[in-house]
Amino acid sequence: MNALTLYVRYLHINFLAGLQYKGWPLMVFQTLFVVVTDPIGLIFLFHRFGAIGRWSVYHMVLIYAMAVTSFGLAETFARGLDYFPWRMIRSGDFDRILLRPQPLLLQIAASYFHLHRLSRVAGGLAGIAICLWALNIPITWDRLLMLAAALLGGFFTYTGVFVITSGIAFFTIQGLDWIYIFTNASYQVARIPVDFMPKILRVTFTFFMPMLVVAYYPASVIGGWGEPYWTGWLALPAGLLFLTASGFVWRVGVRHYKSTGS
Repeated sequence: MNALTLYVRYLHINFLAGLQYKGWPLMVFQTLFVVVTDPIGLIFLFHRFGAIGRWSVYHMVLIYAMAVTSFGLAETFARGLDYFPWRMIRSGDFDRILLRPQPLLLQIAASYFHLHRLSRVAGGLAGIAICLWALNIPITWDRLLMLAAALLGGFFTYTGVFVITSGIAFFTIQGLDWIYIFTNASYQVARIPVDFMPKILRVTFTFFMPMLVVAYYPASVIGGWGEPYWTGWLALPAGLLFLTASGFVWRVGVRHYKSTGS
């Protein structure tokens, strides 16, 4: 059995297991409700004061929607990596993973799959569609291709963040709450207009954790508000590069792992 087949089988099993829980429709609605209401404060702010310079509410929501869609993809298809620091180190469950002749990251990424997380992706895609319609942006093949590349690059980026936090867990032996600053809270940077963002945040989220590269720049090109066209294509290579770099942290962590099981 090759790695991709195993990954799909893992997801299928977890998907069927999730359907056994009778409350899953409510969880789908709950996650979708969070996605829809999360930027509501931003929307009210723009409604009260109007556009801020070149920034309208649809520009900001477009960036946010692209970021939350990418994060939702990573959270859906690499959920096991998000759980890893809390579920597999102190319990010693990682020992079982090491005994199996399959890629470690693949086994861990597919070990959890929550159906309701797909509603984050659906909500983000709906937000993108609404913003493009409101901004009167014509849908062309190059824009669709750039959007797909940006979302894929964002998926790689947020998956890379999960990989880094999992690698750090080998040294801390347990999950750390402040790690959520770089996982669940990291896509919130897309809610801040780049023009008013402190320089240290712009540098951090461009060159060290490329959240702006996978959300702001492609959104700017697709939405047509000023950034050079070529910057919209940086998302995919930036995501791949970040994911590759995160693999280094993971490999260092694995080499320093000492079983904590009984």
